[in-house]
This record gives sequence, structure tokens and C-alpha cells, in this order.
Amino acid sequence: MRLRNKPWAKDKLLEYPQYVILEPEAHRGNWKEVFGNSNPIHIEIGTGKGRFILGMAKANPDINYIGIELQPSVIVSALDLLIEADLPNLRLMNVDAAELIHYFSRKDVSRIYLNFSDPWPKTRHEKRRLTYKSFLSVYEEILGKGGEIHFKTDNQGLFEYSLMSFSAYGVLLKYVSLDLHNSDFEGNIMTEYEEKFSAKGNRIYRCEVVFQNGA
Repeated sequence: MRLRNKPWAKDKLLEYPQYVILEPEAHRGNWKEVFGNSNPIHIEIGTGKGRFILGMAKANPDINYIGIELQPSVIVSALDLLIEADLPNLRLMNVDAAELIHYFSRKDVSRIYLNFSDPWPKTRHEKRRLTYKSFLSVYEEILGKGGEIHFKTDNQGLFEYSLMSFSAYGVLLKYVSLDLHNSDFEGNIMTEYEEKFSAKGNRIYRCEVVFQNGA
């Protein structure tokens, strides 16, 4: 899908520091200053237009959420939703997921959501997949022992690859669904892509994994 460039997006993000974390490195190890409480923090990497993270924040007011998206032209749509909803437990970050260790110290985050990530199907692009071992190392660094990844996709190849990557890394597989929308899983909040793909009859895959090592 071709991304429509919005040259004004970066400027708009700067106009709303109450919703967009402009200097996340300044809060590393002390995110309670941002939210005004010590509630658990869950982050979504690749938050897109924000439907999922907004739905999660509305449904779980005692959890703090951060939506992370690299593309300003995409995350600005999530900002529009957040401005309208004005949720105190949701913030946005326009940063690269590969740099998360500069923004979060260990145990700052307790859960990471990866929803409909780019599958990067070509073998030469394996290192760009968000479930590649180098990304898992970053996640482990900020989650610590007991931290979780919740992963959803409609791409069977990426799901199979991710299960192998998780297994090779040594994380505990807590939950697996090969057909989420026809399972007994409750409380699923769909992303924009999920609604689109499932309407076409695509099967949705989901898993949860837990890190077992570290402090």
C-alpha cells in the first residue's frame, strides 16, 4: 500500500506535546512523570492510524499505553483520534523501534504489541522483520523477565517465521491461535488492517510469548 505523504505531519506532531512524547530519552527509567502514576506501560510498535491502541486505552484505564510509529504521515491520524478522545493513559511516539533502548530502561515496559507488521518476505530483508532476533534482544532489554509480546498478523509466512524466531531465542510460548476470529479468545480489539483483511476472509494468527531470562 502506497503511503500518502503529508508534509505538514511533523509540524502537527510538534504542536501537541501533551499527546506526543517529543524527547522520550528524557523519561528513560522514570515514565511515571509522564503519566502521573506508576501503572504498567504497554507499547504498540507500528501503531499505524491508532485504532488498536486507542481501543486498548479506553478499555483499560489502569494501564498506560504508548503508540510507536516511524512514519509521521501515519501517526498523525492516531494523533487526531487521541485529540478527540483526550485519554490520559495514552501517548504517542514518532521514533524507530530499533532505538527503544534509548527511551526505556529495563522494566519500564511490561508488554509489547506487534500488530500486522510488515512481513518483509524476501530473505535478504529478514533483519527488518520485527520478530527477528536483534529486535527480540531490544525487547528483552526493556521488558525484562516476565515481559510479554503479543503478536497478530494475517501473514502465515511471517507467523511461522516468528514462532521459529521466538523458539530459537528461548522465550516461553504462552498462547497460540491459528484462527483468532473463530477461537474462544475474548476482548480482541481489531486494527484497521485486521478489519480489512478479515473482511476478505483472511485468517488472523495470534500468539503471546513471555521472556524468561533477566532481572
